[in-house]
Amino acid sequence: MHYFIQQIFMLKNKIYNYITLELIKSFILILFSLSLIAWTVRAVNFLDLIVDSGYSTSTYFIYSLLNLTNIITKFIPLSFLLALLLTIIKLERQNELLVLWTSGVAKFKITNLFFLISLFILLFYIFSSTIITPTALNKSRSLIKQSGLDTVTNLLKPNAFSDAFKGLTFYIDEKQDNVVKNIFIKDDSNNLNNLLPEKSTAKNKTIYAERGVIAKNKIILEKGVIQSYEKDNTVRIIQFNKTLLNFENLDNRVIKDVKIQETSTLKILSCLKNHYYDKVSEAYVKNCPKDNIAIVIETFSRRMLMPLYIPLVSILISFILIYTKNKKKKIINRYIFFGLSFILLVLAELLVRYSGISTVGFYTYLLTPFLSLPILYFFLMNKFRKELK
Repeated sequence: MHYFIQQIFMLKNKIYNYITLELIKSFILILFSLSLIAWTVRAVNFLDLIVDSGYSTSTYFIYSLLNLTNIITKFIPLSFLLALLLTIIKLERQNELLVLWTSGVAKFKITNLFFLISLFILLFYIFSSTIITPTALNKSRSLIKQSGLDTVTNLLKPNAFSDAFKGLTFYIDEKQDNVVKNIFIKDDSNNLNNLLPEKSTAKNKTIYAERGVIAKNKIILEKGVIQSYEKDNTVRIIQFNKTLLNFENLDNRVIKDVKIQETSTLKILSCLKNHYYDKVSEAYVKNCPKDNIAIVIETFSRRMLMPLYIPLVSILISFILIYTKNKKKKIINRYIFFGLSFILLVLAELLVRYSGISTVGFYTYLLTPFLSLPILYFFLMNKFRKELK
């Protein structure tokens, strides 16, 4: 008898391991498939770094790869929902669920298994959103700061104005390989002061050259004129046969300041602490704007509170396990509970943006999964008990 009970226990462990493995495999496959599709679309948008901003190909690829972590994190809840649904459908089609029920495996144990797996997915989401993603995004921003322009060739297009650099406007008439003709440059931010005498007080300047040769991030201008408008309202004109423009230290229009989603979680928490508990203190955390604390709270909610909705999804999908004789009704139930779970994730994504607007919005977003979970779980267990009777 003892041996028989031991064999049943081992069999059930194998069943649970099998279901867990199937679910995790489906989750990983769906997660990376969706992430790669979204990343491909995003990577196309990042091509502007090469085409419009002059960064190297290697900088583009590294920057794109670092942004993949953010995409993966966002797809975790949806991937888990799809993996749960597909796993249940697969087990039903292969009659494996029927074998489980007839062998004495209770449905609530399968639900508990789904719930337990959802807790591991929750921890994975929190780890990714609080540590991996902010670190990777911060490194991608640092990469843009530290990487110089690879070439200005792509920035200069014939018969078109270019404002890739702040305060500078370019216009060229012709372009053949690295040779440009009839170049017009308008400088409104004193970026090119090194071309003028030291005593110059120019407000802005205009440069015209008949010809220019591009060498990576430099342009050698030939046969031109520099016209500067001085602060004393005089105009100075300087003619040159050849001069060099170096773009290494110029600031292009790519955003280099660290955004709130690229800020570490520790700084976010420190910012919230200073806001709520140290209001008298002059302490200030960079990249956590005190004048717009709502965006900080939203970021915190997205990283720490949104994953709380994942276990709720596991309970909702488990309603599909409720027995129905009618095959058509069973299919309808799949659509209903998948739809409800999907709507839940969409609402969680939408409402997180309002969590920072008011205290009521924040606590509503925080407490919803904690209040809904026991109610749904109790209702589901009651349904399973009625089936046994």
